[in-house]
Amino acid sequence: MLYFKVPLWLSLCFINFVNASININVFNMFKLFKFIKKFVYHKNSDMNWENLNSIDQLLDIDEKSKSKTQIIFKHSTRCSVSTFAKKILEREYNDAVQEQADVYYLDLISFREVSNEIANRYAVLHQSPQMLVVKDGVCVFNSSHSNVSFEKALA
Repeated sequence: MLYFKVPLWLSLCFINFVNASININVFNMFKLFKFIKKFVYHKNSDMNWENLNSIDQLLDIDEKSKSKTQIIFKHSTRCSVSTFAKKILEREYNDAVQEQADVYYLDLISFREVSNEIANRYAVLHQSPQMLVVKDGVCVFNSSHSNVSFEKALA
């Protein structure tokens, strides 16, 4: 049988959800929501996203990729999986990543035409979330969903 180390307040919240005869402890619910919010809305001030919002920027990315690796992260603001992938990238980001690559952020809901051009230009199937690594104007690596990671992209 598997056992997990869980904070007492979280286990109490779970019990409150499962057993309808127990009144919901508002204080514990507040702690649970605060915990979830902390993860989902975590801000990493060290993350230097370049916003990708025009097709013309892809020419710059191709040119820059001749001297430094370029990474494009395609994010759907409507998708919880994409939100968690973005948070993972923000947590993985460090000085080594910054030295090795420029990182671009594409909100594919707002800039769908850019996302479509990326799929055509780099011959990749559109997915979200998705990470592409561009070197010498060519996509040399792409991953999606739970495989989105700087560690995997820069290996």
